[in-house]
Amino acid sequence: MLLWGTAARAEPAPGERIERTRTVTVARGPDEPFPEVHVAGDTPTVLLFSAPIQKKSLTFDESRIRVLDTGALTIVLQAVTDLKEGERHEIGVFFADGRAPSRAAFVLVTDPTEVDARIDVQRPEPPAVPCPTEAQPRVPLPEDFVLLGYVGDRGVSVVRIKDVEEVAQGLTSSHGELYFSNGWALVSVQLKNHAQQPRWTPRAATFSRSIGPPLQARLVVEGGGVIEPGKFGRVLAVVDMPSLDADTSFTLELRGEDDRSLKIPNVRFPKAVMEGIQ
Repeated sequence: MLLWGTAARAEPAPGERIERTRTVTVARGPDEPFPEVHVAGDTPTVLLFSAPIQKKSLTFDESRIRVLDTGALTIVLQAVTDLKEGERHEIGVFFADGRAPSRAAFVLVTDPTEVDARIDVQRPEPPAVPCPTEAQPRVPLPEDFVLLGYVGDRGVSVVRIKDVEEVAQGLTSSHGELYFSNGWALVSVQLKNHAQQPRWTPRAATFSRSIGPPLQARLVVEGGGVIEPGKFGRVLAVVDMPSLDADTSFTLELRGEDDRSLKIPNVRFPKAVMEGIQ
């Protein structure tokens, strides 16, 4: 009778949801579907990550989702109320180590029968390293950009970007230029790490705007990727070209170690340039 009573308490009462603990693997990139997480208005959900996260990079809809706590490896969240049928909300956060994939994103939904009490978050396995005997790709040549369609008959347009100094963050940008061509945009800036600051490694880049979702960019750091105190480093942020109805100003945010970041405002994507290259 004692054993039967223990098992009976484990069974959910009619109308209650079953609480699950499971493992999910984050998407390799924005082209893959984000894993679903079942949330509810009366049960917290714990996301437990396999690598440290950048807590300040967490994005979510505060009107529908509450974040109860964040740690180096955890996010505790709960729906304000049960989400309606068909209602889906994205939550995302960047990893702190800079490895790919750099961001973990999830789609939050409410299921009438079950709720995720704990999600163990894993990254996908890295692709296999090619054997040394395999032929290595050749260095790209100018003609490749034309043959691949990256440059059309209008060539490449360039717009200057104003210098920015963030004293509190210990970072300065200069010699900024925005390049446009067929289906892509690229920002090139020279970053200086102030002498009194520790060494800094850029890890992620995002283009954000007042209206519309942010654009995640590919980040390329010239050299070893580390900018020593008092030294300069060239940083490139590359993004697929969006479709715009009017001139649009973006803010480019470069995030790195120690929660230091640099925001470069007024990175303008001119509509006239966009129309000419689409």
